[in-house]
Amino acid sequence: MTPSTTTAPDAIPEDFNPLCLDNQLCFPLYAASKELTRRYKPFLDPLGLTYTQYVTMMALWERDGVTVGELGDRLYLDSATLTPLLKRLESHGYLSRTRSPKDERVVIITLTEKGRDLRRQALDVPSCIAGRVGLEPAKLVELKGLLEDLLAAFKEA
Repeated sequence: MTPSTTTAPDAIPEDFNPLCLDNQLCFPLYAASKELTRRYKPFLDPLGLTYTQYVTMMALWERDGVTVGELGDRLYLDSATLTPLLKRLESHGYLSRTRSPKDERVVIITLTEKGRDLRRQALDVPSCIAGRVGLEPAKLVELKGLLEDLLAAFKEA
């Protein structure tokens, strides 16, 4: 990991290489995310969902009737990424996209009955994944908290 700007200069090893992969925060986050997403695949394939479609559906199961902008903010996705994903989920019959009667530039996403039914089929996915991660529950909770802190810091920056 690269030294912070608050670290005293004499605390940085003389042979520190800022471009060494082992010194980066981004790489283990990237690799862990990729590996975790890969572990979801066997559980999401029977549902006909990709990982990104799955997290989109989870957000909609939590709060239905949101705008594309609200959904994008919740998922850290821009509209160029989210729009084709929503079109695909709509083609599967899981949701509908309608223009707001107050402002036709705003698109509202609403789950269909089929989309709400999919939730029941996905209920076991989180517990199946928890069993495949290989960390103790307390460590998972700690890691999740640290990652949430990191995301909050990015929002503030």
